Amino acid sequence: MRMLADLVSVSVFYEIAVLLVIAAGVGLVGHMLRQPLIVSFILVGILVGPAGLDLVRSSDHVELLSQLGIALLLFLVGIKLDVKLIQSLGMVSLATGLGQVAFTSIIGFAIALGLGFDPLTSIYIAVALTFSSTIIIVKLLSDKREIDSLHGRIALGFLIVQDLVVVLAMIVLSAIGIGGAENGGAGALLGVLIAGILMVAAVVVFIRFVANPLTAILARSPELLLSFAIALAAMFAALGDMFGLGKELGGLLAGVALASTPYREAVSARLAPLRDFLLLFFFIGLGSRLDLTLLGENIPAAAIFSAFVLIGNPLIVVIIMGVMGYRRRTGFLAGLTVAQISEFSLIFMAMGLTLGHVNDEALGLVTLVGLITIAASTYMITYSHRLYPLVEPLLSPFERRNINHAETDDGETAQKHHDIVLFGLGRYGGAIAQRLLNRGVSTLGVDFNPSAVKLWRERGLDAVYGDLTDQEFLTHLPLSRVRWIISTTSDLETGVTHEDTRIAMISTLRKFGFAGKIAVTSQRGAALERLQEAGADLILFPFQDAADQAVELLTGEAPEPERIETPEDSDDQKLIEETKGV
Repeated sequence: MRMLADLVSVSVFYEIAVLLVIAAGVGLVGHMLRQPLIVSFILVGILVGPAGLDLVRSSDHVELLSQLGIALLLFLVGIKLDVKLIQSLGMVSLATGLGQVAFTSIIGFAIALGLGFDPLTSIYIAVALTFSSTIIIVKLLSDKREIDSLHGRIALGFLIVQDLVVVLAMIVLSAIGIGGAENGGAGALLGVLIAGILMVAAVVVFIRFVANPLTAILARSPELLLSFAIALAAMFAALGDMFGLGKELGGLLAGVALASTPYREAVSARLAPLRDFLLLFFFIGLGSRLDLTLLGENIPAAAIFSAFVLIGNPLIVVIIMGVMGYRRRTGFLAGLTVAQISEFSLIFMAMGLTLGHVNDEALGLVTLVGLITIAASTYMITYSHRLYPLVEPLLSPFERRNINHAETDDGETAQKHHDIVLFGLGRYGGAIAQRLLNRGVSTLGVDFNPSAVKLWRERGLDAVYGDLTDQEFLTHLPLSRVRWIISTTSDLETGVTHEDTRIAMISTLRKFGFAGKIAVTSQRGAALERLQEAGADLILFPFQDAADQAVELLTGEAPEPERIETPEDSDDQKLIEETKGV
């Protein structure tokens, strides 16, 4: 250990190298134990921090890499953000975000008073409990490929609302700290609001007049396009931080600025690995800043507050979304995203400590709550689809009979009679759907991405929003005349094997009397026997089937297949045409 400490003190490069090696080792052990990677990386931060090996000497460098990762993460969220999404989900995001903040702060304040904290400290603790980590949630939902799902988009919306509340709370706190509104607090708040309006206006102008022609020129050199995207993310994050809006909101606006261009998918795909690498330092920095010496005396109070955050926050989201007509499953999955406190909670408390409003004990308490809730909620979100059936009966009082249109998309479409129900409208499922559509086969497409549903409905396919992991949704489908149910979706949950999701679907369908045939997709030949035993009539292996057909074509044993353009192919061709000459 002494040798490691001496090594990291020699050079920043050596220090970063040691941190990466330790992170890779701990991450590998966590992966072998089937633990979420975020938990492993936070443990790395604790291990290399002051309470462990004390190897983080260049905290400024780690913080810089962390901030770049944050900017890139929110940039990649923004680049997929559709303006129409904001319009359609703005009300539920606003109501849920503000409702959760109000509920958590009021009840949290009462709990803190009941535990013996003074009123000012209770206010700080209550406000700290309202913040959820946008960075961690977006990373988890992205890993599960649920960021584009309905609950993922709603969660992103109210997390943005929370971030705005964070900004306002810190502005007010700073104003109090420098002597109140008479010394410029109100002016500071007004200045931030004006800066926010100006940044949004700049993004609108950029989208309207600059984005497409500029990116068309930059795209002639892919490396230059990526450099520009990173620069834009860093610049907006810096401006957001400078004006008091925060790096997160700035990075998000930078992504929105490029969301209307035809190159957004290419930029997003190529920046994702860099994002994941830089975010490693965010989690290392977060873990290394946790002072474990302050935690011991706060365990009983931390347990109470943690239970409140883990149960109360998701519950209020379920209730609010239920009142607005969303199904309990959507409310539950979205609600889990607020079942933890944020890194901003620690920053908020640290600011209060600097101003003399709270003491080390309060900071230690919130730190321990952060450790407990971040770790626990990571598992809850990762295994959300397994957790939901366990709590589903308890959530029935919170679901209205009149379901929001965002859940159903078109109830009449769902009630038509179809020959085939196809789950998954991505590349593979979309190609199947297009061929069935061309042959006049009555097909109902199902996808958990509202944008995909809308796209395919515009192409003439009956499509509805839904998820094959939702047993309630499956049981409400009109299956009496359906001959085939086809699942083409890939795994969505970390730790859930490919065939487990299919087996659950098959079991539900057979349990409720579906007598037709079931086809499922698998990437592993080893799953064949299990899926057949579960009752699958046909197992599709996309890569193997494509390879078999390719060999038959090459050897002249099969006629050339028809080539049909899908929506994704159209987008790709458009991109190719616009980047000719690269």
